[in-house]
Order: sequence, then structure tokens, then C-alpha cells
Amino acid sequence: MTKKLLSLPPNLVGCFHKITGLPASDYFCTSDPIGHRLGSGGGTTWILEECHRASESSAEPFENWLAGQKRIILHAGGQSRRLPSYAPSGKILTPVPVFRWERGQSITQTLLDLQLPLYERIMDAAPANVHTMIVSGDVYIRAAAQLPPVPEADVVCYGLWLDSSIAKDHGVFYSTHSAPSILDRMLQKPSVDTLNSLLQTGYYLTDIGVWLLSDRAVELLRRRSRDAEGALREYDLYSDFGCALGTNPGVADPELSQLKVAIVPLPGGEFYHYGTGREMISSTLAVQNIVNDQREIMHRDRKPHPSIFVQNSKAGIRFTSANTNIWIENSCIGAGWQLTSDHILTGIPENDWQLALAPGQCIDIVPVGDDGFAVRVYGIDDKFAGEEQTRPRFPIVSDIAETGRVIKAMLAGDADLSAYELISAERISDIARLDRLVDQRRRFRRANREALAANHRHSVFYQSDLREAATAFANDSLKMPAPLADDEPLITRISDSMFRAEVSRLTGADPQAHEERAFSLLREGLTRTVLEHKELPRRDVCSDQIVWSRSPVRIDIAGGWTDTPPFCLMEGGNVINFAIELNGQQPLQAYVRPCPEPHIICRSIDLGAEEIIESFDGILDFHRVGSPFSIPKAALALAGFHPRFCSVSYPSLRDQLLDFGSGLEITLFSAIPAGSGLGTSSILAATVLGALSDFCALAWDKNEICKRTLVLEQLLTTGGGWQDQYGGVLGGVKLLQSTKGFDQNPAVNWLPDTVFTDPGYSACHLLYYTGITRTAKDILAEIVRNMFLNEGKQLRLLRHMKAHTLEMFDAIQRCNFKRMGRLIRDTWAQNMALDSGTNPPAVEAITRRIDDLCLGYKLPGAGGGGYLYMVAKDPEAAARIRQTLNADPLRPNARFVDMSLSRSGLTVTRS
Repeated sequence: MTKKLLSLPPNLVGCFHKITGLPASDYFCTSDPIGHRLGSGGGTTWILEECHRASESSAEPFENWLAGQKRIILHAGGQSRRLPSYAPSGKILTPVPVFRWERGQSITQTLLDLQLPLYERIMDAAPANVHTMIVSGDVYIRAAAQLPPVPEADVVCYGLWLDSSIAKDHGVFYSTHSAPSILDRMLQKPSVDTLNSLLQTGYYLTDIGVWLLSDRAVELLRRRSRDAEGALREYDLYSDFGCALGTNPGVADPELSQLKVAIVPLPGGEFYHYGTGREMISSTLAVQNIVNDQREIMHRDRKPHPSIFVQNSKAGIRFTSANTNIWIENSCIGAGWQLTSDHILTGIPENDWQLALAPGQCIDIVPVGDDGFAVRVYGIDDKFAGEEQTRPRFPIVSDIAETGRVIKAMLAGDADLSAYELISAERISDIARLDRLVDQRRRFRRANREALAANHRHSVFYQSDLREAATAFANDSLKMPAPLADDEPLITRISDSMFRAEVSRLTGADPQAHEERAFSLLREGLTRTVLEHKELPRRDVCSDQIVWSRSPVRIDIAGGWTDTPPFCLMEGGNVINFAIELNGQQPLQAYVRPCPEPHIICRSIDLGAEEIIESFDGILDFHRVGSPFSIPKAALALAGFHPRFCSVSYPSLRDQLLDFGSGLEITLFSAIPAGSGLGTSSILAATVLGALSDFCALAWDKNEICKRTLVLEQLLTTGGGWQDQYGGVLGGVKLLQSTKGFDQNPAVNWLPDTVFTDPGYSACHLLYYTGITRTAKDILAEIVRNMFLNEGKQLRLLRHMKAHTLEMFDAIQRCNFKRMGRLIRDTWAQNMALDSGTNPPAVEAITRRIDDLCLGYKLPGAGGGGYLYMVAKDPEAAARIRQTLNADPLRPNARFVDMSLSRSGLTVTRS
């Protein structure tokens, strides 16, 4: 877990954890020493040393402590002179509206919530010698493309390609044409002419305030942050430390210039500043407008102008197209208010005031003491700098009605404030009662939640994080929305049912009915196309012929879970897997032959079981839990041997089989232990469907067989995605990609198999049966539940897994064996982050023994047990892995299994 170190306004430090609910174990808060200006460099040293002093490891040397954990330092302790509305609580806690095109965000989100996911992804990928990241607290940075690897360096600085008209107001990193990724020198706010001249010999990147420092670089920064007596001094990370870095630095410092500095363009990077009131509105508007494709916007907003933002508020006015650039947050704006444009209205309590605001007028009300309010009327472009920050000019008022009268006079510019205690903007931040401010926000938000749910067609409710919303509805006893009509979008109805289930669970009620409805609606959507196009099976073999179908199994190495409904229905999935044979054979087989009697016989060679089916009810029995023949029964139904799926109505199964020309004998064989993780059940289902298609002249191609396998698993209520069957039915190594929607029809991109079959690599791929069985259904249910609920953290991880799949695609395309192996290690880490149960202690005991010998490893499928796939560093390491695990197996039935790439996939032949 990456620790977050926050430099905050002094008044916020003591109550940060209480008002945010964030754990002190993950977030350390402090402020710069009162009355001491330390700058960003000195401030970094201060917060690191303060965190060390406060830690349980304070007795150990700082250097050892620093190397023990990764940390992100967010500098957000400024006085917000240009953003007065959030100066008391800090810009880092600025509430930001849910993006109209995004799923999984919370209506409680702040700038901090939006910043951290990107920073944590970068830190997770940082080299072993880097434990410190330094970022600014008043920006939101997006990376629209997959992040590149973090280079090995003492200092890594991220930047954006921005025009000189923007770059001139920031720091820039300059590199030469011959070494574009190595810092030549850093410049602070260079002129346009300077920037244009730099382009003749190199490139410049605009600094976005994301710096990674090695432990060595941190130690040098600490030394530079102290004077000759050892006391902390003002030292700037950018103009002092940064300008002394590079191969040709502008500030001479021989020791700092020896640091290796890498500069990295943030791919698809977007930079949104929240430093001023106008920027807060313009940046939020720009983010909302990143996506203008109406098909990607999940609700139909009724705002007359897109630059109107209302959050955590009670607004009783009707906006018009003349109202532009308006920010209302934590406020009551009643029917008696008249607004124009360019307003920021924050902290305003319940009132019945009659107020008219001219363009540019803003109001901020901050609780002070037990019942007082500091009233600030200001202009949207006012900068509380210098004397303006310390000049006492804002009255403290204790009565709500009187507060309204004072504001009215201040808006008119003729207020007599001589009877009131006047305080400065600086003093407001020092004495603000943030608990009262936050309590008021929560009261407004409670009412907002009910309104958002009731007005869901025009709100973000069902695209927001419904797990967080359900917790709020349960804890605050909020009124549940009315049941949704049947004409609402199916995905919305599914999410609504699981939302109600979650509220029921949290309030002690039985969630089962709502959960079952959610899964039933999902099945309805996925089976709809099959029911619309029913089949009519016709025997297409001679009486003495046998149809023999067999399939390999699959190993997934990237993107697993992104193929699982409902995530793939909402966002599409990316998976890379490859088909394998075990011990030289295709391990899953099905035989179908005519039977003279008008019934259906199901046999399983490996289970030693047999069942005779003589009625439609017997086929529909696939719903019965524990039936050894659920798969062939469901396959028979999909093939048309049940009235629900058949285009012709027969009185009985006997009548249908008499018309068919014979009965059927279906024999199954699986040479894989249960709970293998190799996609066995899905691929066996596809194998049976393939045999029935040929036997019954259904003419299903491999793609149709895979689509019907997805439907079959929904009929069995086991759920699951599409990658297992595509992985086995289609041979070779492939990238499978689907788009959103209920018609999941993945595009297939075959990949070269060099990293798997080349003699130098083939011996490095090992498959080991752990002897541990697991049930995917239990793991699947919880993860799918979170998908239904738009759980934000999980959705971000699944999106990262989709992007990671394309990295794997690139590595395999380039035949980069080592990178491919390391990316498999990342895949395993992602699976564990999605569900810790993926890696039980018994499996971890195995992987600990071979970890140093592997580039990467993972349990295929949902994890928890079954087979362990390993990519050894080289053939010698592979031999040592075999020796280690064979010498002392943790389970009696644990063993290595020979595997080989299958290029054929599903094969169907006749005798």
C-alpha cells in the first residue's frame, strides 16, 4: 500500500481524518511550521521527516525507513489566495461533479479522489530504488493512453507537450534531439522566444508537477533544504533543485548534476488546473466535455448551459441559458435569489433571502465558533494576495436573517460593517469550523441523493458508485426510489436491482429476491437473441456414425475478468489467451451417436455416471444444482430439443425424437481434474455444442458456438464470460476484444507464437497442478456483484487490466519473451488486487519457493487453486523449478503436466 503524505492548511490537519473518513494508516497529514516558509523542496523534507518521527519505525535511521515503503507527497498547504471558496478546507478537498460520461464515480468525490489513481499506478510501476513521488494538490491530470514503463533514474519527471503560450507560465524540461528522454536542463517560465529557440536543437516538455525521486535524490534534497547550522530553510524543488539537474544545468551544483534524470511525456496526457475560481469552473467544464459522443453520455441532463455546476446543494431557482459559469456547492439558493453569470456560491446555509447578484459576484460563508458565520462577498477574479489576504474586512454574523441583510448590503457595495467583528481571509482559514461546514454539506447531500435517485433519467445516479450510494442510503435511512418501469434500459434495471439488494443487505433485510432479479435480467439480455432465433434440429448422420468433438483448454495471461458480464456489456473486454493440449492430447471430448430408442442417454466416462432423458422436463433439469449432466442438457435445449428453443412445437420429447429419426447418446470425457482454472466447464460446453451442431445440421460456426456457450452458462446460472470458450475453441495465441452491448462478439487477432514455441523459450513454460481445487462460482459472484454496483475501485482496476492486455499484445507481437513474462507477473498482481482470495496461503507457499526463478506466474482463470502456470527466466531456471517442486510437493497429487500449444482448437469429425 502506497502511503499518502499530505501537506495541508494548519486548520485542516487536526480534523482531516474525521471529516474525510480516510484512515490515518494510509494518510499522514501535517502543515509547514507556522511562520516558516520552506518552499516545495524544504516542505518535502519537512513532511518526510515529520512522517518518520510519527511512525512506528522512528527509532530506525531515516534512510532505512525511507526504503521501507512507497509514498506520495501531495503539497496542498497553500492559502488558496486565488480560490477563496475552498481556502479553509484546502483545494485538495474541492468537490468535483461526477463526469457525465464516466461510470463508477461517487457524488462525494473530491479533487484528491480524482488525483490519486493515476499517481498510485505510476508508483506501483516505479523501480525498486524509487520510494517517493511529489505532486501538486491543485491539479487534475489524466492519462488517456496506457502509461509507459517508468525508467530507471534518480529523478523521473513527467511532462506534457504544450504550446509555448501555455508553457511560458510553467517550468519546462529541455532535452536534445540526440537524447530526447534525458534532461539537458530545466527552465522556469521561459519566454516564448526562448522556447522557440530551444526547438531548433531539441524538445521541451511542460512540467506538470509529477516527480519521482530515488532514495539517493531524496537524501540530496534533504541536504540542500538545510542551512549551515542544520536548520530547515526555504528551498524550492523546481527553481532550485530542478534547475541544478541535467547534463547541462542552469544552476551549478556538481553533486546534483550527477543524478540521472529521465523525462517522460505523459501519453494522452491532459492537465486541468484548479488554482483559481475561474479555473475551477473552466477545468470542470473541460473535463465534462472530454466526451461529446452522445452515445457515451449516460444520462440526459436538463441544464440550460453546460457551465452550470450544482453539488451538495438545495437550489430552488430555474436556470436559463443566460446563466453561465456558475458554481454552487454546499449551499441553499432559494426561489428569492436572482443569478446572472460568473458566480461561485459556497457554504450558504438554509435561508429565505431575497438576493440579486450582478455578473462576477461571489459569496462564501464559513462557519466559525459554535454558531457564527464569516461572510465573504468577493469578485470572481479577486486575488487575496499580500495585504488583501491579511486585511480584516469580512464580518462575523450569528443570525441567519441578519446574515442575509449583510450580504445584500455587501452586494450593493454600501454595507456598514462597523458593528461587526471583521476578520481577514487568512484568519477565516485559521478559525473555520470545518466540522460544521462538512455537516452542512452532508445534510444537503442526503437530500440530493434522494432527488438524484428519483430523477435518475436526468441525473448521474445509476452511473455513479452504487455501492457507496447504498451505504449512504442504509446509514442515513434515505427513502428508496420508486421501482423502475420495464421500458428502462436493461443495464439500468440490473444495476437498480443490485442496488436494492445491497441496501437490503446493509439494513439487515433479505437481499436474495433483488439479487436474483439482477441476475435474471442479465440472463434475459444475454439469451434474448437465442430465443428470437429458435432452432429445428435434423439428424445429419447415418445410423452407425459417431460425431467426435474434442477441444484443448486455455491459459489466460492478460485481461481475464474484463470479458465478464456486466462489465463487458458496459465497456467491452480485452483478453489474451492461448489454447493448449495436455500430455499430447486434447483433454475435453464429446461423442454423439444415434440411439434406436426415442430417448437421450448421457454418459460421463471420467465421472462414471449415466442418465436417460425421456421428457422435456428431464432436459430442463439442467437447473438442478449438482447434476453431472447439466452441460449436455442445457446444450440440448439450445440445440432445439426443448419447446422454448425449438421453432416447431412437439407434444413430447418422444414425438420430437421420432420425427428426428432416432434418439441420441452423448458421451463426455474430461481428462482434467475439477476446479482446474483452465476454462474446463465452458470449453466442455462448447465441445458438446460443436458435436450437436454437426450431428443436428445446425451449421454453427466456431463463433456461434462460443456465443451460445455464453448463453448456456447463463442458463446454468454459473455466469462467467466469453474468454474461456474462445480460448479453447480457437487455437493458437490470440487477442480477443469485444465492444459494449449485449451482443458480445469478440474480434480475434491472432498473435505469433514464437515466445511459446521457439526452442529457446518453449522449455520455460511450465504447468503445475497444485492439487488444490477451487470453485470459480463463489469468486465470480462477488466480483460480478461489484460490477453491477459500479464499484469505483474495481472498475478502475478492470479498465487498467484492459489496457494492460494491449501491453501484452505489444510484447508478444515483438517476440519480447522477458517482457511478456514480467507482464504475466503484473497480471497476477491485478488478479490479486481484484480478489485476495485468488491467492490462498497454500498457493502462496508454492510460489514463494520458485519466485526468484520466474519472470512471472499466475493461476489461470479465477484463481484460488487448480493449475499454476509459470514462465521461468531460462531453461536452467525451469529445470530448477521442476527439481524444487518435485522434491517436496505440498500435496500428494500435485504434479507437473506437459503442455503444448494447440493450433487447431475445437475439432469435430465423423466416423
